[in-house]
Order: sequence, then structure tokens, then C-alpha cells
Amino acid sequence: MLSLFSIVYYLLALIVYILALPFLFLKLRNPKYKVAIPSKFFFKDNPPFENSGLWFHTCSMGETKAIKPIVDSFKNEQINISVITNTGFDEAKNLTKNRRYLPYEIFLPFWINRQKALVVMEAELWYMLFLFAKKRGAKTILINARISDKSYKSYKKFAFFYKRVFKNIDKVFAQTQIDKQRLQELGAKEVEVIGNIKLAQLPQVTEELKKADDILITAGSTHENEEKLILDAYSRKFGKLVIVPRHPERFEKVDKLIKEYAKKMNLTYHRFSQKEDFDSDIILVDKLGELNNIYAVSDVVILGGAFEKIGGHNPVEPAYFGCKLISGEHIFNQKSLFECVNDYVIIKNDELKSTLNNINKIKKSSLVQKGDIKPIIDELKGI
Repeated sequence: MLSLFSIVYYLLALIVYILALPFLFLKLRNPKYKVAIPSKFFFKDNPPFENSGLWFHTCSMGETKAIKPIVDSFKNEQINISVITNTGFDEAKNLTKNRRYLPYEIFLPFWINRQKALVVMEAELWYMLFLFAKKRGAKTILINARISDKSYKSYKKFAFFYKRVFKNIDKVFAQTQIDKQRLQELGAKEVEVIGNIKLAQLPQVTEELKKADDILITAGSTHENEEKLILDAYSRKFGKLVIVPRHPERFEKVDKLIKEYAKKMNLTYHRFSQKEDFDSDIILVDKLGELNNIYAVSDVVILGGAFEKIGGHNPVEPAYFGCKLISGEHIFNQKSLFECVNDYVIIKNDELKSTLNNINKIKKSSLVQKGDIKPIIDELKGI
């Protein structure tokens, strides 16, 4: 039997759904949502998971990437993953063939079937999700849980609601002691602090390179137009410049661009594949798998993929090595990972030159509390 609260909540969710239908049909005109909206709101090609297993639910790309080390520990288990966003859905294909968009809440009572466990990442606190997963026999676990200073007041305003959500969550793995305290205030039970699991797998150096005899500025994972932007903002007085394009098929094009620039500015230049050192003023890294090795000896990193509308790239890698970190504004695919980093600079494209000119004023980046996934794995193995 459902409680009175559950019935009222379901009816309110149904009313919201009906009112939102015109908006949903309008959004369908955007090709970006041609799969996600029909899947989540109209059940198109989005059946329940066929087999019982370990069910992970995440929101977007960053959260889905973060569960990979956990998923990899259960090779012999049925792995089911549900997501909210397009990027999360695309990332989930790297972990399992059993991926779904999570349907809107009014459909969950009819969509959820029996699973061994439901493991939910961070702030995906859907009432019907936990209620019916638990009713169908799953152990319910919330991982990497946190409540920021900014959102704490909002959570407290709706504490009556979250107490009912946490009533159906068996175990919570929180990031910090402060998060634990706040979660317990909202009704969470069995809370264990294990740090931020997005930092459970840290970058590794495969070869120790000799540091440059000057400040080394690395433009990492750059895309079309970003190399030109960086070269236009660069001056030799800032230090030596290393450019590492994201895609190897662009190596020759970037090589030509740098050659022309170096000749015009009377600077020395070489390709890393020809000479693995930093003796020249500008170096093009045209070898794969070298980025972390180079971050390890860099002083400043200009992180590519965010000066164009790409979505940004992983800031954890340069932050781990204590580089001064500069990024463009378009970090929409990496926001969750930027939350793991202290002291970075987000700038507009036309601010790059002035930022480099004042590089001494920028603090070195660092990582927040590291995480441990072993308690989560142990919990799941004990089911």
C-alpha cells in the first residue's frame, strides 16, 4: 500500500506532466532532444531492464565516467545504467550495453523491476525512484553525496520532503564530514564518509620528462581555432609554449600554423615526435599518451575544448600536478570535475593575453579531498 504522501506526490507529478506536454512537444523540434524526450516522457524505445543486476543511476557524462572504476569491479555481474542527459547516455555505452534514459517519475512504478541494488550518484534524489526500487527488493545506495553551502538552505526548506526520500535509502556514502552532518539532518541514515569518488583514479606518469629551463605553458587538448587563439595571445616573455592538439588527424594542420607563427615571430620550434625535450620556444606534441607526462613538468595549463563550444576537458589532470589552470567558458561537459578542483581561472577568449601577462597572480590549482571506492565495492559485494 502506498502512503497518503506517495499518492499526493504522484498526483502532483501527473499534473506537472500534463502541463508540461506542450513544452515537451515544442522541445522535440530540437534534434538534440529527438531521442531523450521520447524515451523519458513517452516510453519510446525505453523498456525496463530485462535482467536483475546492479543498477547504477547517474545524471550526465561526468557522473557516468566516475562510476567506471566501480563498474569495472563487477565484470561477472549484470550492469544496468540509467541516465538523464544525452552526454550521460553516450558515455554509458562505454560501460554496458544495458543503458536507458530514466523515465519521468509517474512512469517509474510501472518501469522499475527487481534489481540487486540501486546505486545513485550524487543529487539524483527522485522520490519514486528510491521508493519503488526498494519496494521491488533492491538495496538502495546513494554515493558521492554532498550538499554545498549554496544549496544547503534550499534543502532545509524542503526537509519534510527529503526526510521521506532518505527513508527509502539504505546507505549513503558522503564526500565530507560536513556533508554527512547535513545529510543526517535531512534524514539520511547509515552515512559513511569516503571522499569524492571522482578522484578515486588519479593521473599517472608513464615517463619522467626533464623540466624546461623556463616557465612551461601547456595548451592541452586543443581544438580547431583554439591554437590560433593561443598563439595570438602568446608572447615569448611568458615562457615556453607546448601545444597538444586533442585529435591526431589535426597534427599536420597545427604544425603548419605554428611554423608560420614561429617564422613570423623569429621563434624556435620543433615537433615532440622528432625531439622529446623542451629546448625550443614552441613545441608541438604530436604523440599520443604524453599529456600527463607533460602536465607533470608544466607550470601553466591552458585547457582546451572550452574556448570553442566543445564542453571542456578534464581539469583533474593538470590540477593533480599543481599547474596554474586557465580554461575558457564552455565547460558544460566538465562542470562536475571542475568542482573537484581548487584555484582555477575561467576566462573569456579575449582575456587570454591579459591573463597570461598576469600569470604570477594566479594560484596553483589543487584537488579537493580524494575519494576511496573500496567501501562502495565492499558494500555491493556483500549483497
